[in-house]
Amino acid sequence: MPDVTAIVKAYDIRGTVPDQLDAEIARLFGASFAELVGGPTVVIAYDMRPSSPELARAFAEGVTSQGVDAVIAGLGSTDLLYFASGLLGIPGAMFTASHNPAQYNGIKLCLAGAKPVGQDSGLGTLRDRVNAGGPPPAATTGSISERDLLTEYAATMHALVDLSGIRPLKVVVDAGNGMGGLTVPAVFQGLPLDVTELYFELDGTFPNHEANPIEPENLVDLQKAVLEHSADLGLAFDGDADRCFVVDERGAIVSPSAITALVAERELRREPGSTVIHNLICSRTVAEVIRENGGTPVRTRVGHSFIKAEMASTGAIFGGEHSGHFYFREFWNADSGMLAALHVLAALGGQEGTLSALLTSYDRYAASGEINSRVTDAAATAKAVEAAYEGREGVEIDHLDGLTVSAADWWFNLRPSNTEPLLRLNAEAADETTMTRVRDDVLAIVKGTP
Repeated sequence: MPDVTAIVKAYDIRGTVPDQLDAEIARLFGASFAELVGGPTVVIAYDMRPSSPELARAFAEGVTSQGVDAVIAGLGSTDLLYFASGLLGIPGAMFTASHNPAQYNGIKLCLAGAKPVGQDSGLGTLRDRVNAGGPPPAATTGSISERDLLTEYAATMHALVDLSGIRPLKVVVDAGNGMGGLTVPAVFQGLPLDVTELYFELDGTFPNHEANPIEPENLVDLQKAVLEHSADLGLAFDGDADRCFVVDERGAIVSPSAITALVAERELRREPGSTVIHNLICSRTVAEVIRENGGTPVRTRVGHSFIKAEMASTGAIFGGEHSGHFYFREFWNADSGMLAALHVLAALGGQEGTLSALLTSYDRYAASGEINSRVTDAAATAKAVEAAYEGREGVEIDHLDGLTVSAADWWFNLRPSNTEPLLRLNAEAADETTMTRVRDDVLAIVKGTP
């Protein structure tokens, strides 16, 4: 039995097919997950990757080997799986490797009500159980059934974001050959939207570009199409369509922090005084907008398990990450790129101005974007950076997630990758000149450290 330690990550299971993840390993994970949750039923969905149907079926067979029933929801986005888990009140498994290349696949798991399963809340136990050969079969076998939830998912999206009365909009959507090609037509049907579709064919080999819109090169086609069609905006989804990125009418990429601030303001209008979560690499604009609208901002570490845990403990109405993940209390605290997209459409369509004009108040600072540096010793390099700033007047340092150094008109965060020998730098300042200076000063130390 191969060791699965390498493919059990902090938040999910992910590896190459078939050498790291195959049907037999999926079957063992299914049996071990059923043992962990205790039944009575697990819902399973999968993306468009060529290996996904076989792996999902094997996982379902593992689940039923423990006397637990399996409901296969078929093709779906990750947020459709979260919807299924929340609607049915049962644990779920989504077969996807999100934006990873075609040779990868993986499993995102959740407990009933779309509660996350991370390294400390079940993944470590599953890893050890699978490495030990999995549980023996139960005395009885569960059943496998199928249920199409796409129509109910679309109806829930409409119920959560009111688009009634918006003006007609021209929209370009790049699905990246991912699951947005299935969910966008279902959700956008009946809305006053003139949609130009890019790469809606479900194809897990990603023949056009990687389904990872956080990388600017994967937004080039969308930006070009927005300008060619004189569209009001462009939307891009990642492979499993749980993340959404936005391009304005000029073809400019919109910061996910600006989207976080916009949605936060809309949600706070609906429920004044609420708490809103943002991770520590979001722009300072986000916390400012939350406070200006009577809300309470709560800053967290990067990562969906931290965001969801904080949302559950605080009762937050909304949470946003700079990576393009957006979380909604009414959606079982789960993330949904589709809901974020609908909020943007509702905000834009509810007034007559352009998207770039609408977002002006949500984009107040100059940001570096995330810069990755390969290092030999991430901890030692971060300590060298900290030593250069500690003791400076007006500078504050914290270690909530990596190293954050803040001053009155600038800040930066330097944090290690979970999977690679990289340090990730995000810097922001009141103006471009200050941001460039801070960014370059930190990078000089990083690059000059052995």
